Amino acid sequence: MRKIKKPLALLLALLAVLLCSCSDALPAASYKMGSSGDAIREIQQRLKDWGYYKGSVDGYYGVLTQDAVIAFQKKHNITVDGIVGSQTAEKLGVADPGSSGGDKNDKDVYLLARLVHGEARGEPYKGMVAVAAVVLNRVESSLFPNSIAKVIYQSGAFSVVDDGQINLAPDASSLKAARDAMNGWDPSGGALFYYNPAKTRNKYILSRPVILTIANHVFCK
Repeated sequence: MRKIKKPLALLLALLAVLLCSCSDALPAASYKMGSSGDAIREIQQRLKDWGYYKGSVDGYYGVLTQDAVIAFQKKHNITVDGIVGSQTAEKLGVADPGSSGGDKNDKDVYLLARLVHGEARGEPYKGMVAVAAVVLNRVESSLFPNSIAKVIYQSGAFSVVDDGQINLAPDASSLKAARDAMNGWDPSGGALFYYNPAKTRNKYILSRPVILTIANHVFCK
């Protein structure tokens, strides 16, 4: 085998260093220019719902998607690189591209955020987290179904499911409230129910022991 000349060897070593530097600069796993698939479709749809993305929801991560991601990152004060890594994915409420087991949890966060957005948008942030906590308290209670989706879609449980508001895209505050509740914050004091006294005539709900009131919602056992 012929020996590699010294200048060529130095050039190859320099290229190896550059390649390592580039790989370190990018997330280990991420959605970026050239990516495609259902995950990209979901990212595009959420960015479109929130007014960042004006293109087609086609599942291809092109320039328009990158520009929308950059605008989203600037708005939420996270690293601006046009790439959906773990941090941006968390803010968007989509599956972490670096986590093989995070899909279920991310879907739960997004569904819970949709419930919060439908039930408590316009309420103080503490009240939004409390609404999310009620759902999680029901999941833990033997009186209710044992998953977030089953609790939310239990017949007659939440009016936003019946009137379609559950299908609205959650805003950043609703997503954050859902995450805070799932991380253990429970401003409701362990409540299993809440209601707006100006809108509720249900005798059973009105008879429940009150824990506290946050703005327009009464939280009870």
